[in-house]
Amino acid sequence: MANKRRVSLVFRALVEIAIIAVAVVIGLQVAAGFREPVVDEASSGDVALDREAAPLDQLGLREQDERSWEPDTQSPPQRVVVVDLWPGRTARLSEAAPGVEVVVVADASAARAEVGDADALLGALDPALLAAGERLRWVQLASAGVERYLAIPGLAESDLILTNAQRIFAPGGAEHVMALVLALARRLPRSLELQTAREWNAEAVTGPSPYVGEGSELIELRGRTMLVAGLGGIGTETARLAAGMGMRVTATRNSSREGPSFVDYVGLSHELLELAREADVIVNALPLTASTARVFDAEMFDAMKPGAFFVNIGRGGTVDTEALTAVLASGRLGGAGLDVTDPEPLPPEHPPWALPNVIITPHIGGDSDGHMERMYLLFEENLRRFAKGEPLLSVVDRARGY
Repeated sequence: MANKRRVSLVFRALVEIAIIAVAVVIGLQVAAGFREPVVDEASSGDVALDREAAPLDQLGLREQDERSWEPDTQSPPQRVVVVDLWPGRTARLSEAAPGVEVVVVADASAARAEVGDADALLGALDPALLAAGERLRWVQLASAGVERYLAIPGLAESDLILTNAQRIFAPGGAEHVMALVLALARRLPRSLELQTAREWNAEAVTGPSPYVGEGSELIELRGRTMLVAGLGGIGTETARLAAGMGMRVTATRNSSREGPSFVDYVGLSHELLELAREADVIVNALPLTASTARVFDAEMFDAMKPGAFFVNIGRGGTVDTEALTAVLASGRLGGAGLDVTDPEPLPPEHPPWALPNVIITPHIGGDSDGHMERMYLLFEENLRRFAKGEPLLSVVDRARGY
């Protein structure tokens, strides 16, 4: 009887622990603005979106992301070429544009043979395609960054409308940022080294005196300040997750001081240096433009707090790699998480590879099992709008460079 009572008490304790754990997870998800994806059985297991919701809501776009364009009402689109990014499914995009011929091609190379008389091209753009597409009026890109496309000779002089994949990669990108920050704060790379060596050595991770004085050298993020440079799609989602973990979030943006409620302060781009001084974690989510090139330079890194973490999820060219390498090698910064680098790919002999306080991932930050479903929805909705002469989503502002 006593044994049964003990088992019952243990079982009740385990149930209570499980309930508390679930409550904590739900609380974090609510605080972070979590929304459960809708599973579409027809999408072969991919994470799908609620197709009864408004496209802007599903894609995380705001009204200002829906910029107007002037369609030629006398010449409705007749032919659209689309790269086969969803094998077995891409052809279904034609359902969004009745009366428009939608030609599916394997890749950019195959598109060159078909784009000559096309009104639009979805999924690719290069100098050869631009030259061959004499009738092109609109190109839908499959990436968020547009600097390499804007540099194509002749594009600046053309009337071609570009739309990009802004915010499509935001959920995966934000979670990747938080994974890098947590890995640095909890010294997971060191633990993985010990695991590889099959060595149980807590002191190597926590420091020599985890229960004396100031305690462990592992870092709590709650209550600390994160600065997000670039409050776009990934930046905004990163801020949401950080705030949900109890961090104070500041940010900069180029356009205005407006920001979501979970961001404590939104500064303009010229305030970046001052805001970097007070941040424990600095996240670079900036696009690469003339004004952001190497904005994270020696002066910026010298202004950061000793022990601060730096994460780059934006573009490698916004960072002076030599300056970053020097400040990391000196031990002044606590560490860096680099999903993008300059140069990219990072050559094997480049110094950051060997630094123990650096985590490098190969430009995969925005990748996830949900981003291609959001991409499909964007292509579908923009194709529908193009066929009807309605404003397109995510039109690139060439003057701003994004």
